[in-house]
Amino acid sequence: MTPSELISTITTDNLVDLLESDPELYMIDVREPDEVAEWKIDGVHNIPLGRLEDSLADVPVERRLVVVCAKGARALQGAEILAGHGVASAVLEGGMGAWASTYDTVSGDFGGATVVQLRRRGKGCLSYVVGAGENCVVIDPSLDVERYEGVAASRGWRITHVLDTHLHADHISGARALVARSGATLLLSPSDPFHFEFEPLRDGRRIELAPQVELTVSAVSVPGHTEGSTMYELGTSAIFTGDTLFLESVGRPDLADHAEEFAHNLYKSLHERVLPLADATMVFPAHYGAGVEVHAGQFVARPLGALRHVLPALVMDEADFVDWAVANVKDRPPNYQRIVRINAGSEPLAEDAAEMELGPNRCAIA
Repeated sequence: MTPSELISTITTDNLVDLLESDPELYMIDVREPDEVAEWKIDGVHNIPLGRLEDSLADVPVERRLVVVCAKGARALQGAEILAGHGVASAVLEGGMGAWASTYDTVSGDFGGATVVQLRRRGKGCLSYVVGAGENCVVIDPSLDVERYEGVAASRGWRITHVLDTHLHADHISGARALVARSGATLLLSPSDPFHFEFEPLRDGRRIELAPQVELTVSAVSVPGHTEGSTMYELGTSAIFTGDTLFLESVGRPDLADHAEEFAHNLYKSLHERVLPLADATMVFPAHYGAGVEVHAGQFVARPLGALRHVLPALVMDEADFVDWAVANVKDRPPNYQRIVRINAGSEPLAEDAAEMELGPNRCAIA
């Protein structure tokens, strides 16, 4: 084969499938170490482009190779180096920029409703479409609003309400855009500083999904990550916890620069609103970190009882929790202040929104 015939391309959607199906997959990220340390695909092997030719002995050339970089140009150069030595590889189209907007979905039934979880793989963002009968609500949508429209249309649902769990700092919310396109009602907590029209949430606000069916989504205030943080209860079957409770930790309290005050609030929210719920209640968070495995057909979710005794944050007393929460917040999400301003409505959506979002979510306490 000629060198050019040894180079192929692969989409990020194809990569999602391969991550699940091919244990022999070997990903080479040719960016510089500081770039990879900042944000990467779980399981990549970092061999900077400038050192790739001298590192061929470390590359398992018999395996399926995928070369990754920021946008694809350096990956192509890396694939050309490999091809010059007779090694076949595939270039990830669009690189990490495309990975940031790659989704997959999983669905299941809870308490009579269908929950569709949309997983934004490059950001670790989770959002939800929850439907029953002819209606559905969307929780924490990203800017790719056509994905939520597609889920609703495929199931014959009408989007009646759009909800954010809080004022997001790691990614731009698609709530307003989805409302503008669907005519749905936008529900938000007035305790977060939004500067546009919405229907204010009150604690206990109920949304009936199906007429004459006791199936509701109820709002419960859980301040701590932000002042207006809200979780949504799907009957007694599930809770959508936003950035209050993750599968690996809890939400960071420092992004508004009131870390100690917000840490006390977060502790109370967890112990007064979340932990009293039944062990069987399924926890659906708004994000997941690098330590959480994601598999096709399996929710990124766990029963509350499975988290209650394994997360150190949930067994500390208040003083220890606050000390731990304040001491362990590290690097903040990239461009978080500007993202907050856009999500709050105090700055218009910029043309460079997709670029601004690139990077990890960093919403949990490490």
